[in-house]
Parts: sequence; structure tokens; C-alpha cells
Amino acid sequence: MTTTLITGANKGLGFETARRLGAAGHTVYVGSRDAERGRRAAERLGARAVRLDVTDDASVEAAVKAIEADGGLDVLINNAGVEERGDNNAVIGPVDVTADLMRQTFETNVFGTVRVIHAFLPLLQRSAAPVVVNVSSGLASLTRVTTPGTPAYAYPGVAYPASKTVVNVITVQYAKAFPNMRINAVEPGFTKTDLNGNTGIQTVEQGAEIIVRMAQVGADGPTGGYFDAEGPLPW
Repeated sequence: MTTTLITGANKGLGFETARRLGAAGHTVYVGSRDAERGRRAAERLGARAVRLDVTDDASVEAAVKAIEADGGLDVLINNAGVEERGDNNAVIGPVDVTADLMRQTFETNVFGTVRVIHAFLPLLQRSAAPVVVNVSSGLASLTRVTTPGTPAYAYPGVAYPASKTVVNVITVQYAKAFPNMRINAVEPGFTKTDLNGNTGIQTVEQGAEIIVRMAQVGADGPTGGYFDAEGPLPW
């Protein structure tokens, strides 16, 4: 039985990923900052709830102990993320972005990802087939951001794409350091979720496709890569 933890899984892409992997036979832990929301989501999914705030050391450590006590972990999906928006869901561009906003975004998207990976490494290393999936974004691609005519080029925000570019670097470096693991970054696509004020053009079912696929890669699967549903993406 494959045991999987998904951070930020009480709604949106995380919830749909949990549903799909549960249907595929995984024992799924729904990680959620809010214990009650996580409990309700897990109940709907037939999954297990674990309180997990990726910005809090004590919360993450408690989650590790709970999952270890239940038998360990095979797959970690770092899905929890934030994108700060202004009034009327406006993307915050270079004129208005501040160091504090950058810090808030990085606290969850970057430091939270490292905090969770670091804490769960001992459990993952005990697995026969450990997998890590870092939910990134097409906005993390410097190639796309610098290519006129692409949606990424047109996006004016700073904090969110910068944080996801760092997630890509984290993915590559961990993959090189742990060749026995399959560690990849994925781009779900512009999906309709609370993250973007539900302005996305894809359903969560479509967005979760690549997350679910990469969560199930075998020992001979790719690692250190950056993928969307169509295949590898340019860095």
C-alpha cells in the first residue's frame, strides 16, 4: 500500500489529487492548516486528516510523528501555496510589490516546501519507492516569462512566479542529492481555484492530472524534471 501526504489538501487541486490517488489505492493524508476543514475533507474522501501548517515547525514536526506512528510515507506532494492579490483580485506588479509581500509569499511557497521536505526526508528514505511532487507553475519558467506572446510573459506579478522559480531550483537540487527518489516539479495549468480568485480556465480535474501522474512514477521514472500534462517544460 502506498501512503501519500498532500499539503493544502482540504480544497482545490489538493482535494482533487487526494480523491484521485485514493481511488487509485493510495492511503492518503489530507494536510490542512485548519484541523476542522481537514477533518471534513478527509471524511468526504475516505482519507486521513493531519493538521499541517507548512509555515510552522511544530506543526510539521507533529505531522511527521503522526504519520510515522501510522507506518511511514512513500509519496509527498507539496501542494500548499499562496498568491497575494490586491483589490478586486488584482495581480500585484513591480510598482506595488514590497519586501513584506515577497516574504509572506516565500514563507509558504519556498520555506514551507523546504521545511516539509526536510522534516519528512527520514520517512521517505525508508520507503522502497519514495516520490516527491512539488507543485510549481508555468510562471516559474524563465524561458516563458521572457518570451513575448506567452501568457507567462503577459503576467505582471513578481512574488508568486519568483517563489515558484525557486521551487524549481529546490526540485533540481534535491533530485541530484537523492537519486534513489523521484523528485519532480509540475505545472497544473491555469486552474480555477481560490488561489487566483477562481479566474482560471481549467477545472481542478484537469489541473490535477499531472500531479496525480507524477505521484505515481516508478523507480525508473523521471526525476529532477519540470512537467505539465503535455510533457517537459523549458526552465
